[in-house]
Amino acid sequence: MLAVLESTDTEKMQERSQAARILEQRADVILNDAVAIFPFAGAESSDRNRSANLADLILQLLTTAVREGELDQRTGRVADLRQLAIDFSLTVRQLFGLVYVIERAALDELALDESSGATSDGWPGIAQMVRRGSFDVLAAVAERITREPDQSALHDALTALHTRAVLLAALEKEIRRAERFARPFAMILVDVDHLAEINAKHGYGFGDRVLERIGIVIRNYFRDHDWVTRCSEDTFAILLPETVRANAESLADRLRATVEERLALRDYRTDEQVQVTVTVAVLIADGQNSNHADQVLREAEEALARANQAGRNGVEIIEIGGTKGPRPVRALGM
Repeated sequence: MLAVLESTDTEKMQERSQAARILEQRADVILNDAVAIFPFAGAESSDRNRSANLADLILQLLTTAVREGELDQRTGRVADLRQLAIDFSLTVRQLFGLVYVIERAALDELALDESSGATSDGWPGIAQMVRRGSFDVLAAVAERITREPDQSALHDALTALHTRAVLLAALEKEIRRAERFARPFAMILVDVDHLAEINAKHGYGFGDRVLERIGIVIRNYFRDHDWVTRCSEDTFAILLPETVRANAESLADRLRATVEERLALRDYRTDEQVQVTVTVAVLIADGQNSNHADQVLREAEEALARANQAGRNGVEIIEIGGTKGPRPVRALGM
């Protein structure tokens, strides 16, 4: 048993060292990607050098945390980051956003590595090392930030899903990554049908139950590396990296059907069963799209509005990319 434990520890150390080496080798790409996304994390600055210095320091600390499995708060670089956070008047919320952007950029580059990337057996463990490292970085510096953390900018209080701000940051990153590697991605928007009427008839507490339940269904339905968010009051959005049109269409229509078939809630005041349905829009990007995140999201929301106008409980599909612009394809489940 002792030999097995020692072997496991050795393998983990090797994985840590390898992941740290890759982060060091690809630091320039990670930093360039991260700095471009920093404004969406709530720390917009006209001083790119300042942003680059902050990103570089965060990446250094993240790399150390990955290599060592922990981060010593007494190190000089931790003190430097604390001081930068104070000098730049960063709140914990803003700092969380910046570290999160670095984490995602680092994971993107690690995922492309042939030996330890997303297709390797060790990828789940490596990804977890990076996520744990980012929390270690935050823990090391947060105590010196005087303002209270504001998680509302990153996580929806009702569903615990990511917020629209996080979606826009992730979408912008995915657009640029898709352009760089000529890879497709998809985005699914899910709108709860007649939520206003449900609230009016059964109360807003009942409507919250509907949103909570749909949030759970959606979160469990998609992959760990898909971005599942609450986009607005009654709309959810799922960003699907490396997803082709056929798969996105199938996922969207199966999700719609699953909600229709299985999601019925009881109003305990009247004992009435309330059937819940959703309307879905699927946006397919072919990797040649030059729009920004807010434009792409707006096109998806317009497709969702068309699906609602067509009768709800259906799926509207559009394609964007190249010189085509948004193009309605067809509807499913209408």
